[in-house]
Order: sequence, then C-alpha cells, then structure tokens
Amino acid sequence: MTYDHQARGRRRLTATVTDLEVVRQKAFLVGVAFPDTDVAEAERSLDELALLTDTAGSDPVDSELVRRRDPDPATFIGSGKAQELAELTRALDIDLVVFDNTLTPAQQRNLQKKFEVDVVDREALILDIFAQHATSKAGAIQVELALYRYNLPRLRGRGKHMSQQGYGVLARGPGETKLETDRRRILARISRLERDLKAQSRTRATQRKSRHRNDVPQVALVGYTNAGKSTLLNRLTSAEVLAEDRLFSTLDSTVRRSALPDGRFVLLSDTVGFVRRLPHQLVEAFRSTLEDVTEADLLLHLVDASDPDPAGQIAAVRTVLAEIDANSIPEILVFNKADLADPLALGRLRNVYPDSVTISARTGDGVDDLLHAVAEQLAGRLRLYQLLVPYDRGDIVAAAHRLGEVVLEKHTDDGTYIDVRLQPDQAGRFESFQTE
Repeated sequence: MTYDHQARGRRRLTATVTDLEVVRQKAFLVGVAFPDTDVAEAERSLDELALLTDTAGSDPVDSELVRRRDPDPATFIGSGKAQELAELTRALDIDLVVFDNTLTPAQQRNLQKKFEVDVVDREALILDIFAQHATSKAGAIQVELALYRYNLPRLRGRGKHMSQQGYGVLARGPGETKLETDRRRILARISRLERDLKAQSRTRATQRKSRHRNDVPQVALVGYTNAGKSTLLNRLTSAEVLAEDRLFSTLDSTVRRSALPDGRFVLLSDTVGFVRRLPHQLVEAFRSTLEDVTEADLLLHLVDASDPDPAGQIAAVRTVLAEIDANSIPEILVFNKADLADPLALGRLRNVYPDSVTISARTGDGVDDLLHAVAEQLAGRLRLYQLLVPYDRGDIVAAAHRLGEVVLEKHTDDGTYIDVRLQPDQAGRFESFQTE
C-alpha cells in the first residue's frame, strides 16, 4: 500500500547542528506476519505504524507485509527478502526503514548493512515520539531513562565516530551523548536517572496524599492515544490542556477538579495514551506517572468510536492496565467522537457494550449523560449517614455537601439535621456527629 500524508513541517536537527531546517525523511515500513498472525490485525498495525511514523516527523511512502514461517535470527525477514527490499528502497530513495516488530541489536545492525540507511523498530519509533513530546521534568527523565535502556544493548558495532548530533528517529533524548561511551558511564547515568525519578515519584505521592486528605473521589481518563482524553478534560474543567489530532500530543498527567450533577466534586486526571504493543521500557519508565491511574476510584476508558478497530483499542488499553495492576478498578467505557462515527457502526458498539456511554467531547453531545453515569457509579459506593451538626460547625455541613450526596437537610432546635450519602472511607470525619 502507498501512503499519501499531507506533509507537516517539523523542525529537525541536521548533522551541522548550527542551522535548523525542516527535514522530512522518506520512510519505508515493513511488517511481518507469521502463521499464527491475524493478517487483518497485522495490516491494521501497519496502518498505525504509518501514523506513528508521520507523528515522528517522517513521511511513510510505501510498505510491505512479509509472510514468514518464523523469524530469521540474522535479519528477521531472511537474507533474500532483505536484499529484495533493499533494492526497492534504493529505487524509492528511502531514508529510513521502520519495522513493525521488535528487532534484536544484531538484526538491526545486519539490516542496516543491507539497506544502507537507518533501520529502526516499532519500539524505537515510539520512544522517539515520546522524546519529542515530553515537556515536564518528570516526563523528560522518564523518556531519557527508557532511551538509555533501549540503546544500552545496541552500543556494540555502531562505529567509532558517533559523537555527532544526528537527525531523525532517536536523535533526541540523551542528546549529544557519545555512543562509544563505555557501559560503566551509561549505567551510572541510568542509576542517576532512576534516583531522580524516585524523587519525582515521592513528590507526586505527596501531592496525591494531599488530594486524598480532601476526600474527593479520583477519576482517571485512560484510553488509546488520540481517543480525545485531553479534549474531554478541557470540556469538563476548562483545563486548557493541549489537544491535537495527533498521536501522543500530551504525555504529562494533568489533574483538575470537576463538578457532578449531584453537587459533589471529583478530581479528573488525564494520562498518557496507549497504543498496541506499548514498549515495556516506557510502561516501566512512566509507572510513576501512571500511579494516578492505579490509585483512582473510577476509570473513564475513552475509545475512538470512529476508528475502524475500536475493539483492538480496548484490548490494547486493558493490556496496559493489567500490566500496571489497574485492571480491577471500576470502569466506564466511553465511546468518543460520535459525531465522526458511522451511525451503523456506533449502533453495533452500543449493542456489544450496552453499559457504555456515547459522547462527542468536541461538540459536548452526551457529556451530561457521562457525568450522570459517573455520579451514579460513585453513588453505588455510598452509604446513608444521619448527622446532627451544631450551628457553629458550618464547616461540617459544607463538607457533607462537598463530599457526599445530601438527600435531606432541616434545621432543628439542636442543630442542622442531615441525611447524607458518603463513601465509607470518608465517614470518619463525621463520626462524632452521627445520630443513633
């Protein structure tokens, strides 16, 4: 298949470093299907690889899905096939070859000799995108750590003159680090980054403890990249988070307060998006950021309803949730972009997932229904408490309204009588005001 993407200018560092100019590499994509591979799934993955390549700043001009019985230890696709594709890429004047599979360091080196251009795998491509989009200190540390872990076993055989700043995939991250630096220095840098990341994690833990002390329910937005999480957060909270129609436009977690229809408040956190086969290095590096997910009371799992394979998106997200031990947290499945989806396909999704909510975060359609679903889900965890609050404790009355669902409030000679639904773990602060 041939891809015809509109060129999007991106500043890239050239080998001279001194001048910045727009450089769009021409990329050739390679996927491999084995006997146990679902060919349709492999083709969808190759289509997604094209979007990832475009996001990384290269133009995917052509691709091929190779059928093999098993991977070749030396070149993954076999020497003959590698030679055939090398001739094709030279004819197309290709600058970069991207494999939709994970390559060993030896396979990558052998393929680069065959193709005589840079060869990267899916993991390297995603790492490169994360390196471009990490803006916070924590995000930069996490990406740099993942890049070092990826590159460490690939130091061997990269040549003797690798201190120059390059351009293209994986030119970012550690920056001008010399790749011939011995393993001890690289491992020392990894240890330093791990210490910095632990310090960042402690800071985030302190922030979470502060939020927990306020006893406000935590709701995390999770989903496939570009499913519309940031757009929904902006819709619900006026957070003004960057929301672009691109993969991985935001990486850093954002937390904002939002009101529910019953008057209670929740804390909404936007998290990094997932893709199929998200590199384990990144899941590990971003584990501290993803702790906002693991400690949530409820997950809003956003799915792009206009995508041709929403079930694949759902499976990919749930795989990562299981990897970070967040798969037991209550979840509301939210089909977003209903304004772009085919009505028949949308109807089928509703039949398959009857408990889901359909919205358009862009237009606001269905968002009220989603808020009611969130309120109902959280209310299911509530118990009814009867309180008698002295008139000089208006702070307790305000807390009951803020944290729970007040179903009855009346003034008596002894104080304010309140029937309020609260989460059991929030009831402790009201214990001395409970009536028999």
